[in-house]
Amino acid sequence: MKILRIKEVADLTGLSPSSIYKQVRLDKFPKNIQLTSRATGWDSRDVEEWISNKINESKLVNGEQNDE
Repeated sequence: MKILRIKEVADLTGLSPSSIYKQVRLDKFPKNIQLTSRATGWDSRDVEEWISNKINESKLVNGEQNDE
């Protein structure tokens, strides 16, 4: 497990920081963890699971089979 900061999450997901925070507000992305009064991060496992789910959703929409 690793705690990711917003730049790392943005790099992994391809989303901008503002899009990530919007998705968090809409309950469509994992909640961030309050590290200090001014710093937040995300559990790497939660982000990786979100990415996997998005890939699987895309395969279903495109009619591809899930190979897992």
